[in-house]
Amino acid sequence: MKFSHAFLALGVAAMLVGTPARAVELSMVSGDTGDGIKVLREILDRYEKDSGNKVNIVVMPTSGTDQFGQYRLWLAAGNSDIDVYQTDVIWAPQLASQLVDLTAATRDIVAEHFPSIIQSQTVNGKLVALPIFTDAPALYYRKDLLDKYGAKVPATWKELADTARLVMDKERAAGNRDIWGFVFQGNAYEGLTCDALEWVMSNGGGQIIEPDGSISISNPKAAAVLDMVKGWVGTIAPPGVLAYQEEESRGVWQTGNAVFMRNWPYAYALGNGEGSPIKGKFDVAPLPAGTGEGARPVATLGGWNLAVSKYSKHPDAAIELVKFIASPAMQKYRALKTSNLPTIQALYDDADIARQHPIIPRWKQIFLNAVPRPSAATRIKYNEASSQFWNAVHNTLSGDGTAADNLADLEATLTKLKGRGW
Repeated sequence: MKFSHAFLALGVAAMLVGTPARAVELSMVSGDTGDGIKVLREILDRYEKDSGNKVNIVVMPTSGTDQFGQYRLWLAAGNSDIDVYQTDVIWAPQLASQLVDLTAATRDIVAEHFPSIIQSQTVNGKLVALPIFTDAPALYYRKDLLDKYGAKVPATWKELADTARLVMDKERAAGNRDIWGFVFQGNAYEGLTCDALEWVMSNGGGQIIEPDGSISISNPKAAAVLDMVKGWVGTIAPPGVLAYQEEESRGVWQTGNAVFMRNWPYAYALGNGEGSPIKGKFDVAPLPAGTGEGARPVATLGGWNLAVSKYSKHPDAAIELVKFIASPAMQKYRALKTSNLPTIQALYDDADIARQHPIIPRWKQIFLNAVPRPSAATRIKYNEASSQFWNAVHNTLSGDGTAADNLADLEATLTKLKGRGW
């Protein structure tokens, strides 16, 4: 992979502005999928060379749920050993009081980013985290297999199930006994909230909790789509999908054993990597819609950011580190290496990125369908609300109660959690 001298110079410029006069040792926490940690280490090696500072990575589990729980423990204890936290887009309202306000330090660069993403990290007028990449999932599909059997890319979930069954059955008859129709994230964790929000909202079943704080999840359209998904388990999706997170789904997909997969952009570069059995055999499309009134394609808005702990012993150096990793040069490097989506608008017109990963400019279409999880409405209660939701969904998919009954119980639990207000 070749990088121009101008690109490399950008990285130097990003670091030299505001470099601390005396070298310090910093620690940052990150949990990432695929090659995320490896690429982060490469970025930090560059930072260390330019700044003279040293940065240690505290590697976290890939589960955002596990990460968030540990972050809360550390911050509640006033832990000064961690300087920089890699944070999910939904965590800003819950952690804001324990993070440094980055508004003044980033005043000259925030305009480079998508305004909606900056707004998502702004709490009570304070920017508490700077974005490093954004996310919206897509439908990955085996183009070669759909072409082989004359099938079209599905536009609805019903079409997906029918096509998945058709191709899976034919491939198994041809000797591929390990292939499945569809893999997704069915484990009981934050990822299931993302998947299930897409199923429910794409079927016209609402946003679980609406922007005004009203609870909308117990309704026939939401129940109908979850009953449909329950029917996939053990038929077009492996029974083990109920324990899958992102990497387990990708493992089945990348070995060539799935026709369709729901996953985030990082899986694109890995699937086309050297030695991948599916290199050049797949493409992506917007996730399908449900059926009936209010049905439309939906993709959960994701993304990751960097925040500085207010307990850091080196806040100025930590802020400069955050700015370096979030800079145009480093976001470009990350996009080229991992296919992570930049938060800097100009990079979607970058010729190097378009040449290496032509899918990235096309991901703009998927962003048109992106919707946030209800973290803004539920504020500090989001984590508990999401946990109640994913458990209700997981129970349904596991056959523990009907969708209608589980969603009715969920709405009662959320009403109690809300109390007089979120």
